[in-house]
Amino acid sequence: MTDCLFCKIVNGDIPADIVYQDDDVLAFRDISPQAPTHMLLIPKRHISTPNDLTEADVVTLGKLHLKASELAKEAGHGEQGYRTVMNCNSDGGQTVFHIHMHLLGGRALSWPPG
Repeated sequence: MTDCLFCKIVNGDIPADIVYQDDDVLAFRDISPQAPTHMLLIPKRHISTPNDLTEADVVTLGKLHLKASELAKEAGHGEQGYRTVMNCNSDGGQTVFHIHMHLLGGRALSWPPG
């Protein structure tokens, strides 16, 4: 998608503090962190919302979760805990319409969020 912020990051058109990438997944630091560790993990292929996921996306979605766990442990949050969040559409808090997983850690997180 030509107007998608995250697709522009994937294509290298917009800089990001990238912490990990492979053929399917890109992880980078959030520009407005809500916790000491706040990263976003995205599939490199554009998928607008979680409602648009298909059976073909199961492996990629699993890679997002696995990589989030690995990055959280690398940041030292494996024992104390961390949160992963994926929002869907406007009422769910989604502001960029390219699915992304937030990885938050480094402080106690309250519940319910928002």
